[in-house]
Amino acid sequence: MSGRVLVGVKRVIDYAVKIRVKPDNSGVVTDGVKHSMNPFCEIAVEEAVKLKEKKLIKEVVAVSCGPQQAQETIRTALAMGADRGIHVEVSGKDYETLGPLQVSKIFAALAKKEEAQLVILGKQAIDDDCNQTGQMTAALLDWPQGTFASEVSLEGDKIKVVREIDGGLETIKISTPAVVTADLRLNTPRYATLPNIMKAKKKKIANVKPADLGVDLTSRVEVLRVDEPPQRQAGVKVETVEDLVGKLKEAGRV
Repeated sequence: MSGRVLVGVKRVIDYAVKIRVKPDNSGVVTDGVKHSMNPFCEIAVEEAVKLKEKKLIKEVVAVSCGPQQAQETIRTALAMGADRGIHVEVSGKDYETLGPLQVSKIFAALAKKEEAQLVILGKQAIDDDCNQTGQMTAALLDWPQGTFASEVSLEGDKIKVVREIDGGLETIKISTPAVVTADLRLNTPRYATLPNIMKAKKKKIANVKPADLGVDLTSRVEVLRVDEPPQRQAGVKVETVEDLVGKLKEAGRV
């Protein structure tokens, strides 16, 4: 396969940041909070770049949906080795309600427009943990999918994917074009070097609006409220099994 690969790169609150819920419980606080690329998206970019380095594909295109700041995430992908970027501009209320279905429609439309042979996404984002975008994108395109990939290898017009499943590992072979989602053990993403960061500033990022792709961003999901998990209560030490059973009875557990 010597074609084009689309890679999704989502801008999320950095994994090291302590999440705070808004006072009105409408969501989480994002203003003034450090953001970075979703870790699973970093793995997806790394895999795409490695395929290009092996001369198995010809171009890596990084795609991100979101406000102007999403371009920073695309620049990170370009510094890692992607060739160009596409920023699908979504802001305001549309961004607040943007979900996997809307993003999948965008990726499906872009895959057709760019004549991509492969779409690589992170298996999930660490902000919503939905794990849906890859599967929905494959369904909308009617393409084969290899999800939770811990190993990917191209064999002509076929892709061999080793998948992480509950029972261990499953190896499948799918035809291209296809959608693959990256699991944690697929690779270790590289750090962007200073020379590559400087080069990334000169790489092109196209600006597209969902309407240009014929995508309706109307959400079918309404978030009623967001709450922090309850504070964990202190435990109690007991001396004997009888004491334990007594405590469980008091708590109505047995």
